[in-house]
Amino acid sequence: MEINDILTRLGIELNAMQEATSEAVLRSNKDVVVLSPTGSGKTYAYLIPLIQLLNVEADEVQAVVIVPGRELAQQSANVVKDLKCGLRAMALYGGRPTMDEHRTLRDVRPQIVFATPGRLNDHLDKGNILANTVKWLIIDEFDKCLEMGFQAEMEKLANSLPNVERRVLLSATESDSIPKFINMGRTIKVDYRSDEEQVPDRIHLYEVRSPEKDKLSTLSELLLSIGNTSSIVFLNYRESVVRTAEYLKSKGFTLSMFHGGLEQKEREAALYRFSNGSANILVSTNLGARGLDIPDIDNIVHYHLPENEDEYVHRVGRTARWDKEGKSYFVLGPEEHIPEYVKETVDNYQIPEQLPAVVQPRMATLYIGKGKKDKLSKGDIVGFLCKKAGLQQAEIGKIDVMPRFTYVAVARNKISYILKVTKGEKIKGISTVFEEVR
Repeated sequence: MEINDILTRLGIELNAMQEATSEAVLRSNKDVVVLSPTGSGKTYAYLIPLIQLLNVEADEVQAVVIVPGRELAQQSANVVKDLKCGLRAMALYGGRPTMDEHRTLRDVRPQIVFATPGRLNDHLDKGNILANTVKWLIIDEFDKCLEMGFQAEMEKLANSLPNVERRVLLSATESDSIPKFINMGRTIKVDYRSDEEQVPDRIHLYEVRSPEKDKLSTLSELLLSIGNTSSIVFLNYRESVVRTAEYLKSKGFTLSMFHGGLEQKEREAALYRFSNGSANILVSTNLGARGLDIPDIDNIVHYHLPENEDEYVHRVGRTARWDKEGKSYFVLGPEEHIPEYVKETVDNYQIPEQLPAVVQPRMATLYIGKGKKDKLSKGDIVGFLCKKAGLQQAEIGKIDVMPRFTYVAVARNKISYILKVTKGEKIKGISTVFEEVR
C-alpha cells in the first residue's frame, strides 16, 4: 500500500516537523536528530519514512527502536500494526521471561523491534536476534535513554550492532552531548522546539490553592469541579501515589494507579482502563510522564510540583497532543509557589462552593482469559457479547486481544449482567474466565 493511502486511511495529515523528519530520512544518507515538543507526533515522524525503506519480504530484524520503558515499546509496536504496511513489529521488554519472547520472535519474525536497552542486549547475547542484519538504530526519548542509569547498557548495545548504517535520535529535550559510542556520523538536526514556547499555548495553566499542607481534600474538590473528564494526577513518590489513590477511591472516584513498583500485568491493566474510558483518572509517578500515547487527556494535575523543567515539560505534554487543547493545574499548599521555570501565564482557579457528585465513567473493562494463542479475534469477542449478553455495538468499546487474554471495554451499566450471563459459558467452544478489571 502506498504511504499516501495509509495516511488517508488513518486520517493523518503530517505536520511540519513530521514532513521535515521524513525528508531528512528519505532524501539523505545522514543520521538524524529530531527535537520537538512532547505530543507533536514523533512516533509517526520516524515510522512513516522508515516503513518505506525496510524490506517487507525479509524475515530478519532490520531496525531496532530503543525506548526507555515497556509502555512506549508496546504502544509504538501497535502503531506499526495500525499502519497495516506489511511490516511485522514486536515489543521487547523486561518483566516477563526472555524465553517467552524468543518463542514469539521465532513465530512473528519481525522486521522491526521496539525494545528497552537491557532486554535487547539479552536477546543479542543469546543470538535470538541477529545483530548483523540490523541496519537502522532509532533511539526514542534519547535524553532519557542516555541518562546515567542506561549508559552502560546503551554502550554495550551500540557496540553489539556492527552493521548499523543510519541512526535516528528523537526527544522533546536536548541532551548536553551525545556519547561517542552512539557513533553518529554526518548529522541533520530537525529542531522544532521554541525557546519561548516550551509549553504550547493550547495548554491553559491554573493554580489551585489548598489551605492545608495536606492537599488531598483540595485535590478531591478540584477533580469534582472538572467533572467526568480525563485527568492524570502526578506525584513524585510511589508511596504518595498509593495514599492518594486510596483516598480518592474512598471518595467514590474510579481511577487507575500507575508506578514502577507494580507488576507488569497490573501496569498494563491500569493503562488499559484509563485509555479505554473505564477510569477517568490516572494517579501516577513521573513514570507516566513519558511514553504514554493516549490522545484525549484533558487535564494534568501537579499534586507534587515537578522537580525540574524537563519533568514539567514532559508532564504537561501528555495533554493537548497534536492540535488538541488541554489544562494543567498546580495544586499548591500554603508555602508552595509556581516554579520559576514556568514562564507562561498561570491563572487562579477558584473551586466552586457547590460541587457535583462523583460521575462514574461510561465504560468498564471486562477480562477474558483467552487470547490470540486460542485463535480468538475481535470479531469473535463482539459476536459473543452481542449474542450472549445482548449488547449493541455502541456498548462495546476498545478491544485488545493479547496472546493469552483479552481486555474489552463495555458499557458500565451492563457489566454485572455480562458477568452473570457469561458465567460458565464457552467462547469458540473453549471454557474461560470472565472478570471485571478493577
